[in-house]
Amino acid sequence: MPERMLKFVKTAREMPEKRSADQRRQDWHEVYAEYARAKAEEQSARCSQCGVPFCQVHCPLHNNIPDWLKLTAEGRLEEAYEVSSATNNMPEICGRICPQDRLCEGNCVIEQSGHGTVTIGAVEKYITDTAWDMGWVKPVQPRRERHESIGIVGAGPGGMAAAEELRRRGYKCHVYDRYDRVGGLMIYGIPEFKLEKYVVERRAKLLEDAGIIFHLNCEIGRDVTFAELRSRHDAVLVATGVYKARDLMAPGSGLANIVPAMDYLTASNRTCLGDSVPAFESGALNAAGKNVVVIGGGDTAMDCVRTAVRQGAKSVKCLYRRNRANMPGSQREVANAEEEGVEFIWQAAPEAFNGDDVVTGVRAVKMHLGTPDATGRQTPKPMPGSDFTLDADLVIKALGFDPEDLPTLFDSADLRVTRWGTLRVDYRSFMTNLDGVFAAGDIVRGASLVVWAVRDGRDAAAAIHKFLQDRAAAQTSAPAVAAE
Repeated sequence: MPERMLKFVKTAREMPEKRSADQRRQDWHEVYAEYARAKAEEQSARCSQCGVPFCQVHCPLHNNIPDWLKLTAEGRLEEAYEVSSATNNMPEICGRICPQDRLCEGNCVIEQSGHGTVTIGAVEKYITDTAWDMGWVKPVQPRRERHESIGIVGAGPGGMAAAEELRRRGYKCHVYDRYDRVGGLMIYGIPEFKLEKYVVERRAKLLEDAGIIFHLNCEIGRDVTFAELRSRHDAVLVATGVYKARDLMAPGSGLANIVPAMDYLTASNRTCLGDSVPAFESGALNAAGKNVVVIGGGDTAMDCVRTAVRQGAKSVKCLYRRNRANMPGSQREVANAEEEGVEFIWQAAPEAFNGDDVVTGVRAVKMHLGTPDATGRQTPKPMPGSDFTLDADLVIKALGFDPEDLPTLFDSADLRVTRWGTLRVDYRSFMTNLDGVFAAGDIVRGASLVVWAVRDGRDAAAAIHKFLQDRAAAQTSAPAVAAE
């Protein structure tokens, strides 16, 4: 074991400098600064180089985390980048937005022993940002070009990862997306203070430089039929994600200024990107000067409350029906939101919305957690007589996302879905019931993390490659069999 490692006993855990809450509330920049090189090396040297690295086991991509921590500690940053990018198509993005506290860092052995986790996400971000600065990040260059063409529906993380992996193998890749920019939720769903948009834009340009062709403002079923898409390409991958907002049916839910989270976040992100957004400019999707209530407890809810703070809301409250321990969102994001002035109202759920034409308040009820359900989570139940009212000029529903009705949107009634509306696939081959049509990411697994979309995109690319290779081999051998 090199002398540089195993420093966790003498060296405390230390994140990059964190900007104060007062500073953060005034702008859209990211929360943490960049590591200085010496600090990145010092923190990487805390890794215990476990024989069984649970950080790697609990990473959806199974990144070789101990290896690139060791290389960083030794000052071998270009090699660290090569190792990091070998298993992850966008490490600088995952380093910023992955909930490391629930994945790699949350399962770090030295964290479990009480010494504080290695700052894996911050080091991952540092390695790749350095690689970009030094010019080490290059577009993929296939060893040979193949004649087969792949059509990918969706330019989010799953589609981007699959496109890069297929292009690496020499396939012609065409990515179709109904939005005007590449990135999916990374562009229009995740706020600037978590993921500055230049980070996504330079990754998209890298794919374009590799020869991947993007067809933007192109909706399948409207601009191109699904049948036409299948006829254009040798295989099709559906990686649309899930965008249908879950709704809340309660008295008054039709009042003005009660909006879905994605509408609110998209308006904010477009404004930050310099677009003209009439709904934001009119104040309908702008929290400035308003009492804001966000309903939900996931990462999307955290994005909404922290966006409202930066827009200059008068007050921001988050209403969640379970307690903090049962919150699905990242605890790191909850802590950041609290620092920035968000008030969390735990174990409370909306019962009705007050107002004539425009919402003026949320009538909520206290909840208690009952017996665990089939998933093991305690079921929230209302407490009689515990009603209370919150002032609200803007209510944002961050209740999660469901799949859109793709068979109808694609005008492809024979495309099979599960009872949840996700696409039904063979999990070994990623193929749907339609020959040559594959699916990956949230449209298969349901709303999930960017890192899982990247993993699924990589696996789907490998499955598509195998499918095309097997088909080519079968076609080559067919004449010989006929001749016999």
